[in-house]
Amino acid sequence: MGYVYLAGAILGELLGTNLLKASNGFTKLTWALGAILAYVMCFYLLSLAMKTINLNTAYALWAGVGIVVTAILTVVIWHEPMSTSAIIGTGLILVGSILLNLNLN
Repeated sequence: MGYVYLAGAILGELLGTNLLKASNGFTKLTWALGAILAYVMCFYLLSLAMKTINLNTAYALWAGVGIVVTAILTVVIWHEPMSTSAIIGTGLILVGSILLNLNLN
């Protein structure tokens, strides 16, 4: 069940981040309130996930997947450019998240 909560937390993070962008610096109240609610949901679900998932695993997945998918959504939804270095950096974050979750000893 922890990974279901974690998936919800990731979705909340993605929703909150994109609503934050849509709020235009909190000048659009509806989007700003949506962002706040999404982040509250996100952190609540993340806290539930961490009851059964190790902190390093939960946080690496939450942050890593959030960053990678946000980078993709930035290009697709917001039509913002992504430089070669940003693509490489995002790829390295993805690789780091995977390595953290392999639990290599």
